[in-house]
Amino acid sequence: MFIAMNRFRITPGHEEVFEQIWRERDSRLSGVAGFREFHLLRGATTDECTLFASHVVWDDRASFVAWTESDAFKQAHGKSRAPKGTYLGHPDFEGFEVIM
Repeated sequence: MFIAMNRFRITPGHEEVFEQIWRERDSRLSGVAGFREFHLLRGATTDECTLFASHVVWDDRASFVAWTESDAFKQAHGKSRAPKGTYLGHPDFEGFEVIM
């Protein structure tokens, strides 16, 4: 398996908007070959930000890469917009091969 994660630093006070964007987005993942499951995780809040992570489980890295190169990926990500000031920088991607 392969786990793809993006970590988001969200400005305090913008958490509900961020969560709603994710609830309402058309992710287009359900029919993608190799997709297993998705979770949006909410972490700690500091004076600086609230940490969120998208956590997607794939059959393998090749399935994830194929998704990122697909038209469905472009369509799912092309419409996701948040009000200015929601994000504190770009998300940080982390990919993990499952060992055990």
